[in-house]
Amino acid sequence: MTGLALTTSLGIGGAPAIGTVDGTLAAADDRPGNPDHASTDNKGHKGKGKQDRHKGTPVPCSADALVAAITLANARGGAALDLARDCTYLLTANIDGAGLPAITTPIILNGGTHTTIKRPAATDQFRILTVDTGGDLTINHLTITGGHTTSNGGAVLVNAGGALTANRSTITRNIAGAAGGGISNFGITRIKHSTVDRNTAGSSGGGVVSTAVLEVSKSHISANTADLGGGVSTEGAARIEYSAIAANHAQSLAGGLIMESGVGIVTDARIMDNTTTGSGGIFVGSGQFTLRRSTLAGNTSTENDGGGLRSNPDASVVIEDSLVKNNTAPAATADGGGIYSAGSLVLRRTKIIGNQAGDEGGGINNESTSTAALFATKVVKNIAGVQGGGIFNEPNGTVELNTATGTTVVKNRPDNCSGDVPGCAG
Repeated sequence: MTGLALTTSLGIGGAPAIGTVDGTLAAADDRPGNPDHASTDNKGHKGKGKQDRHKGTPVPCSADALVAAITLANARGGAALDLARDCTYLLTANIDGAGLPAITTPIILNGGTHTTIKRPAATDQFRILTVDTGGDLTINHLTITGGHTTSNGGAVLVNAGGALTANRSTITRNIAGAAGGGISNFGITRIKHSTVDRNTAGSSGGGVVSTAVLEVSKSHISANTADLGGGVSTEGAARIEYSAIAANHAQSLAGGLIMESGVGIVTDARIMDNTTTGSGGIFVGSGQFTLRRSTLAGNTSTENDGGGLRSNPDASVVIEDSLVKNNTAPAATADGGGIYSAGSLVLRRTKIIGNQAGDEGGGINNESTSTAALFATKVVKNIAGVQGGGIFNEPNGTVELNTATGTTVVKNRPDNCSGDVPGCAG
């Protein structure tokens, strides 16, 4: 999906980035919750097929040469730059908070086999790249690493009015003292066939933080760390598809993905094995969130509610054709091993299996402020420490099982349902 299609479908203003060089994405694996493994390796890079490398101006393997080439490209209204293969561009000078000149025009950086842009650990602290208003940066086949800043965007900062497209690239081992260990986005950011891993943020978004428009497609966001939103933190508009958000960690909230507000759509994805003290996989603060044809599994909230997903009263959550499995909230006072809903929740053709809560609601904990409607959904073999092995409905909450559509709640322990859940076998 192009940036224009995203902004149109979600009702967000803006236009697609100028000079995007990749073609139409290949057809993806249509199995629920799996990235396109047929066309990517274990780092999310495409192994075969159409290449994104366009002929541009060669840049020798020298940091000074790269700085000079970007400076000239900005002055001339943009350029495509071909970086050297088997080269690490070591950045040692701090240029207004970054290792390279700010991008202010459409610029393409083409890498190749083992092309890396790196800040050595012994130098002053700075991020690698800043994209300012009017800038449109495309990186192809590049590794960006070693960025370290006390502010936002350990590797790349995209300011309002700027755009970033990362194709078949790796953003790894960068640090932001504030938000966005890998990427901090206030404009438009697209991540395609790429890996964002092992980045760290002091506040939110260990891998990526976005307050504007974010697209993630056929990519892996893994092993990142933050206080809030270990993998991804979003506001505004976000679409994540055919991707994995896995093995991320947050100190306080949302090990995998936090959606503070706006509209979020996750399709054909895996959100797995993320950890935090509260809301292991996904936290939805407000706005509209949709999870479709995806797997939410193996996430852990070590101290508080919501092993798989947790939502606040102002949130509207729809889960369709998905699997919520083996998530845990093991603390003695924790509710909602699979899902903890305090807003609006709709489940369609979804399986809630094998989740565990230390207190109530092994599969689903429905708060007093929440209305949960289940259609053709299975709630099976979940466990609660006290009651509501399948579903626990707090007083004044509403649960509609819609059993005529095939919804079943069975084989849960110590009981299937607790509270007012019409149609449940107890």
